[in-house]
This record gives sequence, C-alpha cells and structure tokens, in this order.
Amino acid sequence: MLMLEKNARVIMTDSGGMQKEAYFFGVPCFTLGPETEWVEKVEAGWNVLTGANRQEILKVVTTFQPPANRPPLYGDGNVAPRIVQTITTTSEP
Repeated sequence: MLMLEKNARVIMTDSGGMQKEAYFFGVPCFTLGPETEWVEKVEAGWNVLTGANRQEILKVVTTFQPPANRPPLYGDGNVAPRIVQTITTTSEP
C-alpha cells in the first residue's frame, strides 16, 4: 500500500493515517469527509477537504495545484541520529 501511495499523483481518502502518509510522500491528498485531525496539512495547502460532494470532488481533482513548498510539519525525518548523539554524549549523574 505504501508503494502505491508513494507513486500516486493524488490520494483521495477518509483515512487519517493515509492522509499523513500522503504528506510524507509529497502527494496531495483530498479528504472525502467534512473534517480532518491533520488541520496543519490543510493550512499548508497539501490536504483539501471535499466532503462527499461529487461536484466538489470533481472540481478539486481537475483544478488542484500543490504548493511549491512542503514545510516539515512533522520533522525532517532525521531524528534517529540526533537521539543516538544525545544518548551517547549525555553524561550520567
């Protein structure tokens, strides 16, 4: 499933997990519901709430352009080396 998401041009879903995965892969997401728990993605322009309205879905699918910028809303993906560095350099009391 992740391979399909990674190679998609757009994802339409009501799954909160899939909405976040779409963002990690840089794939625009259309949420087929009236709300999302990931409001920061909507604010960043990478997730559009369409609801179940057929006309709204068709409009968004044919006109949406993703923003040029995809801010690191959930970090930069490189936290593991920083954790190891912190653990190995922290002195014990």
